[in-house]
Amino acid sequence: MTDAEQPSADQKRPVASDREIKALAHPLRLRILRLCGLHELTNKQLADRLGQDPGTVLYHVRQLLSTGFLEPAGVRTGESGALEKPYRSTGRSWKLDTALSEAGPAGPLAPLEAFREELTEAGPDALASLSRFILHLSEEDAEDLTTRIHAVLSEYTDSDRQRLDQPAYGGIFALHRTSD
Repeated sequence: MTDAEQPSADQKRPVASDREIKALAHPLRLRILRLCGLHELTNKQLADRLGQDPGTVLYHVRQLLSTGFLEPAGVRTGESGALEKPYRSTGRSWKLDTALSEAGPAGPLAPLEAFREELTEAGPDALASLSRFILHLSEEDAEDLTTRIHAVLSEYTDSDRQRLDQPAYGGIFALHRTSD
């Protein structure tokens, strides 16, 4: 496929609505999405995994359900024989241009905070790779770098269901201007 035939980043990543931006601007919601992307989990299972009150988790689950980021999975019978209502991620959250800066000062930091919490939970031996760098880039170069990295990530995320038998890795790509 030639560059002219490839969809632009804007076509691949629709702009999130105000409600969607607000839903994704909270670290706990991002952690719920990640967990429900790996496993179908009930509200109680989420609360236990996240060390949170079930009522707090339910509030955040409802926010994610109402924006289409989570969906109910099939009702199942739990270990005690009771019926359970698990949730799963729809994957929509990772395909949006979220403009988290519109969610207030903490909005852009929500994914980084969620990532920090997940990495802390996984432990120091879980870190598979880390690259820290400083680059001098024009606006066009920064956009090109971001587009190329997103293309590689999309190649893997779009085909991830084919590798569910492999270990799960998490990651984050963040490019920011320095404060110098």
